[in-house]
Amino acid sequence: MPGTFSQIYIQLVFAVKGRENLISNNWKTELHKYIAGTIKGKGQKPIIVNGMSDHIHAFIGLRPVMALSDLVRDIKNNASNFINDKKLVKGKFAWQEGYGAFSYSHSHIGKVYDYILNQEKHHKKKTFKQEYLDFLKKFEVDYDEKYLFEWYN
Repeated sequence: MPGTFSQIYIQLVFAVKGRENLISNNWKTELHKYIAGTIKGKGQKPIIVNGMSDHIHAFIGLRPVMALSDLVRDIKNNASNFINDKKLVKGKFAWQEGYGAFSYSHSHIGKVYDYILNQEKHHKKKTFKQEYLDFLKKFEVDYDEKYLFEWYN
C-alpha cells in the first residue's frame, strides 16, 4: 500500500493442542526457524520465535497488508503440516484453537526479545498457565475462562 506507514509490534502466544509437551528439544530450533520463515513469507517481520515444549511465542513486526488472524492461521497451519509431514511426533500434531496477541511500542522491542529468548529461564519459576493469565491481566484483556486453553495441570 503506497503511502501507508506503520510500526506495529505484536507478541503471539499459542499452545500445542491439549497442552501436551510435544515440541522436542531435538527439533524445536528447526520449527522456530520454519515459523519465522512463514512469517517472513507472508510479508511480515519475524523478530524472534521461541517457546517451550507445549507453546510458542512469536514476536513480529506487523505490516497492515493482512489480518492478524489470517497470519496466525497460516503460521499454525504451516507449522502443523511441517511437524506432521516430517513425522516429528507420534500421531497427528495440532495446535489448540485460539491465541494471545499482545502489542508493544518500539521502545519495548529489546525487553520483549529478551523475554522470549529466555523462555526456559522464565518457566523454571512460572507455568505456561500462570504466564498466559499474567499477560491477560497485564494487558487488561477481558476473557471467559471456558474459552481459555485446555489446562491439564
